[in-house]
Amino acid sequence: MKKQWHIARPDFEAAQTVCRESGCHPVISAILARRGLLSKQEIESFLNPSLDQIRSHALLADLPRAVHRIAKAILHHEPILVFGDYDVDGVTSTALLYDFLKCAGAHVSYYIPDRISEGYGMNETQIVKVAIPRGIRLIVTADCGSGSHKAIDLANESGIDVIVTDHHRLSDQLPDALAVINPRRNDCPSNSSYLAGVGVAFCLLIGIRRHLREINFWNIQSQPNLKEYCDLVALGTISDIVPMIKENRVITRSGIDVINDNPRPGIKALQSVSGILKPQIDSDDIAFRIGPRINAAGRMAHAEMGVELLLTKDSARAAQLAEKFNSLNAMRQKEESLILNQIIKFLKDEPHLLEKKTLVLRSQDLHEGVLGIVASRLMEKFYRPVILVSFRDGIGKGSGRSIPGINIYDALSACSGYLENFGGHPMAAGIQIKPEQYLSFKNAFEEAVEHLSKNIQSFPSLEIDHELNFDMITENLIDEINAMQPFGPQNPEPVFYSKYIEIVFSKIIGNRHLKLTVKQKKSPSSPVFPAIWFNADQELASRKYAKEIAYRLRRNHWNNGQGIQLLIEDIR
Repeated sequence: MKKQWHIARPDFEAAQTVCRESGCHPVISAILARRGLLSKQEIESFLNPSLDQIRSHALLADLPRAVHRIAKAILHHEPILVFGDYDVDGVTSTALLYDFLKCAGAHVSYYIPDRISEGYGMNETQIVKVAIPRGIRLIVTADCGSGSHKAIDLANESGIDVIVTDHHRLSDQLPDALAVINPRRNDCPSNSSYLAGVGVAFCLLIGIRRHLREINFWNIQSQPNLKEYCDLVALGTISDIVPMIKENRVITRSGIDVINDNPRPGIKALQSVSGILKPQIDSDDIAFRIGPRINAAGRMAHAEMGVELLLTKDSARAAQLAEKFNSLNAMRQKEESLILNQIIKFLKDEPHLLEKKTLVLRSQDLHEGVLGIVASRLMEKFYRPVILVSFRDGIGKGSGRSIPGINIYDALSACSGYLENFGGHPMAAGIQIKPEQYLSFKNAFEEAVEHLSKNIQSFPSLEIDHELNFDMITENLIDEINAMQPFGPQNPEPVFYSKYIEIVFSKIIGNRHLKLTVKQKKSPSSPVFPAIWFNADQELASRKYAKEIAYRLRRNHWNNGQGIQLLIEDIR
């Protein structure tokens, strides 16, 4: 689908001020100014983030109550259960809480439900079959629990306290837990709804460590260094695609530094099997190589493997697990391609389905572990909210993905009367539905999205930061772009465009991608750059000229060196 370009108009006066204050490249100064970074202090804090910039999260609702209850459990050796979710955010949250509590001498174990047989969140069966037999006195959830009302009620009846740490949207009625630490609570004054689940867990650990310091606990116990846990926070934060701002950006930057300086065996093994050859990893490596392999365990096998991988100190065991994760990821890719191709073929035979503003499809026994990924691919291809539902044993489980500007959680809220359960974020959600409610839900969801999309464009857009001439592209410019990392929502990687481009060479690789060599035609002295266009428009493979190209700038690493490469976003 063709993209509409939105080229930013630089504020020259503001850009000059930033350039003067920071000494940055004029192009980078214009981008920083557009993102609201104007003062010397703001620019310095942004370009050189440190853990000293983390403000106190004492404003998180229920945090003090949770801190005191966990400290009591540590001091009295009460059995604690960390109950996590099966995605990367949940796995890293679980590993983070478990490892810290273990280091503090707690009597702690962990549990993550099976995605297929148990589903998301904590239920009553797990209280009966897991918590009670283990003699658990305190459950701390990790990236889940906000909607587990019945399970928490049963835990209370069984003499088990529950502390919820989560970041998912929740209803006005909170579960009856001892503490619900969720920045999305309507009564939470922290103003930190941007945190991932692992970020919420990290804030809890800051509070616990501080409290234990105040009661002189660390005089007899070695105090954990919280910076060493930032690698886990970085993995979960990047993989959950939350806004890369404020504490998220600070902790993620520190976490990436930890990974590059001294990676834990599990992460080092994942780097190896992922084929990451460059000396320093970045947020892209986590988002597209490391994170998907951790996720594959929860999708295709069991996510507890991910916790084991992140916690093990045995390099041989880490390598063994990483190879398993790599195989599971290959299986996931194969299953994803199979389902995606089937759906695209079906839509070619039923084109009227694409006349609607939504795409809601159902089938029997689709692999639930890949529904969300396939929904995301369909959303990108057809640019509309997508929900895929797999029916099995009399119940449908579905995953949905949305486009910018349409909050899928709000759309589902409008249809909640047809659903057994639902939850998620503005851009992604999950549902449970009975077969007899499917058609009514499908129609109601279409109506809800139609109402929400009245002022939303129905085609994808490409936000472009600045025009560049090829002779402006230098190693120094790449260095300044990299200083803006980590990239993510609300801190996107800069996109540039250039005019009058000669395509010196082009070749289709891997059936879907286009490898190019490009130069700027209007300048005889224009440098020549290699470029890659993933999932390219194949019709452009034979072109020798482009009026304009939009791209990102990267360092391309290979065995004997490195160079500058253009990552093409669009050609016109």
